[in-house]
Amino acid sequence: MSGLPGILVRMASESHIADSHEVIRVVGARENNLKGVSVDIPKRRLTVFTGVSGSGKSSLVFGTIANESQRLINETYPTFVQQFMGQLSRPEVDALENVSPAIIVDQERMGSNARSTVGTATDAHAMLRLLFSRIGQPHVGSPQAFSFNIPSVSGAGAITLEKGGKKVKERRSFEITGGMCPRCEGLGEVSDVDLDELYDKTKSLQDGAIQVPGYNPDGWMVKGFTESGFVDPAKPIQDYTDQERADFLYKEPTKVKINGINMTYEGLVPKITKSMLQKDRDSLQPHIRAFVDRAVKFMPCPDCGGTRLNEGARSSKINEVSIADAAAMQITDLATWLDTVDDPSVAPLMVGLRQTIASFIDIGLGYLSLDRASGTLSGGEAQRTKMIRHLGSALTDISYVFDEPTAGLHPHDIERMNRLLKLLRDKGNTVLVVEHKPEVIEIADHVVDLGPGAGRAGGEVQYEGDVAGLRASGTITGRHLGDRARLKEATRTAKGALEIRGATQHNLKDVDVDVPLGILTVVTGVAGSGKSSLIHGNVPGFDDVVVVDQSPIKGNRRSSPATYTGILDTIRSAFAKANGVKPALFSANSEGACPACRGLGVIITNLGFTQTVETLCELCEGSGFSDEVLEYRLEGKNIAEVLAMSASEAAAFFAKGPAHTILVRMIDVGLGYITLGQALNTLSGGERQRLKLAISMAKKGAIYVLDEPTTGLHLADVDNMLAMLDRLVEAGNSVIVIEHHQAVMAHADWIIDIGPGAGHDGGAIVFEGTPADLVAGAETLTAQHLREYVGASTSPATGS
Repeated sequence: MSGLPGILVRMASESHIADSHEVIRVVGARENNLKGVSVDIPKRRLTVFTGVSGSGKSSLVFGTIANESQRLINETYPTFVQQFMGQLSRPEVDALENVSPAIIVDQERMGSNARSTVGTATDAHAMLRLLFSRIGQPHVGSPQAFSFNIPSVSGAGAITLEKGGKKVKERRSFEITGGMCPRCEGLGEVSDVDLDELYDKTKSLQDGAIQVPGYNPDGWMVKGFTESGFVDPAKPIQDYTDQERADFLYKEPTKVKINGINMTYEGLVPKITKSMLQKDRDSLQPHIRAFVDRAVKFMPCPDCGGTRLNEGARSSKINEVSIADAAAMQITDLATWLDTVDDPSVAPLMVGLRQTIASFIDIGLGYLSLDRASGTLSGGEAQRTKMIRHLGSALTDISYVFDEPTAGLHPHDIERMNRLLKLLRDKGNTVLVVEHKPEVIEIADHVVDLGPGAGRAGGEVQYEGDVAGLRASGTITGRHLGDRARLKEATRTAKGALEIRGATQHNLKDVDVDVPLGILTVVTGVAGSGKSSLIHGNVPGFDDVVVVDQSPIKGNRRSSPATYTGILDTIRSAFAKANGVKPALFSANSEGACPACRGLGVIITNLGFTQTVETLCELCEGSGFSDEVLEYRLEGKNIAEVLAMSASEAAAFFAKGPAHTILVRMIDVGLGYITLGQALNTLSGGERQRLKLAISMAKKGAIYVLDEPTTGLHLADVDNMLAMLDRLVEAGNSVIVIEHHQAVMAHADWIIDIGPGAGHDGGAIVFEGTPADLVAGAETLTAQHLREYVGASTSPATGS
């Protein structure tokens, strides 16, 4: 194979192959902050990549090894197919040898498409549809008759055909039987618009009665109503006749002429339904999203009861169970029901379906149901759901690449995850895991520790070998591998409580609990026990609540920590003031952009079905700014040099002011290493969550709800996170943390443990009290693991 630009693939001699065919060899990896990393990764072994946050683990595993494996596989497809696939660039590496096909199981949340469920995402629902179409009684049709994404349609008409030189008219008809509920169109819920949020009935249209964002009294959106002739623009809405009210709110699209221009008039409700309500909520601008949340009330569809299916699909049953009933069952119960289906005509189908359902249970997701919307899954649940299709696979000699598979898992569930990772390895596969949890590092056959620091201070291999050698290596990871948190000698006293009464969301069983205020409260329990349902379903309803959850930050390559946090506005103003010019010059997305690359810093060349080529812009040398802008200085630095600073460096450069305040918060949450101009879409899920936390820390006297803030944190960084949580409490705030990390539990002032199990086996409070009381006397799963973690001692002074 000849050398290719950006990558050199070396051909090995026979003797060389004999030495190296059992390893994936990486030579000179320089992706992102890697500094020419070279490692030998044993095949058919479990290798854990660890190191402090931002040390380069993901760049090595995902950006280099997995990326190149997928790129080479993609190149084997015909060019016609490649043009529809995502194009991957060659990684910055001198050599990659013996790369096996890689299957990536990452933490990216599943799409929030309202039509996607756990069943459709794993093909389990497709098998159920086939099952009911074959033996369901009464028989209603093919598998599509049980699909909530296919409507029932029919039609007829005449077509003209040429036969034997003559034109012949024939009448054709068609009919498709789908399973979609016609009322909710397969969504399972209908929206009811609160008309009082749409308009002020005491005002007229010309006085600004419409309260929808963007509907200004003198704007075109409102002129469509005032000049349509259907309503009186000067009359208060409460004085409208029944016909005027119907025309104003619900009139079907009608052609009208306004100021000599042909336009389409449509009632306010269908108009905003199309423009706002039918769009993905997360894609809306914040002020529009807030309006939608106020104006729209969602409720289960009265026709289908929230099942998404029409009456025909619901009428067909097997052993008195419809497909809607089966999809709504907890998966553990579904497995029991499937054992009662013994029709020999569907025996091969039942083997595959039972295997898929068993995989759900094996992986710890037996508490879910197949009709659960995939967009509601946490990052950890989404990652494990993606694993389902691989657990029963007969493929071997595959590289499975995992990104923190223990995210969102209770210590009890981590044991199960470890068994699955070893199962994949023992089938003859290479398992590569990016992970910080010591429980996973302990089972590794091989460990690669990167560091020594984060960002530009990292990117080097600190240790490579077995776990015993890591402990004796003296690296940051080796020194902290045996760390155990101490139980607090004294806990804080609560200053009140949030009273939650009769909570019944999802699997909660009429829960009553008082969440203490003014202290650090940890809510824990096994995955699926009801923690998020209890907190996210009730606490945000109180005043002054700041929620920092795992929802992804929307961002592209033009977004950066500087733009997201608002620091860039302060920086631009400082440059403008120092140089006597306008701030817009110091934005690569505005007037200061390089004319050649338009502020991107690279020239992008689209080569059709091959990968897109990015080359450094020669005019601005990658800064994204024009030469004129780079001449302006602030304390000796130009704007590009400031944006290239890490948060720690920038905090010293901006020694005071609002920028300094936000930068210090970024350092507090463990993000001192990221650069201000780094593209937002290059941050990991844990980094994005901590960035949101840094912005939210401005309030005092607030209630902070944090959802697994230790996600993505190295063992050495957890102490910094605990210190930051203490500072929040000492500043007069209340902190409620949903967390599984034992160090956070041990550091809490109060623990609320939910369980005892997952799904319908959970949903109850099994313990409330201090960590010391939990360790001393409770017998919950959390108590057992925390007791083991702190050394099986009830003394607050225990710990290493």
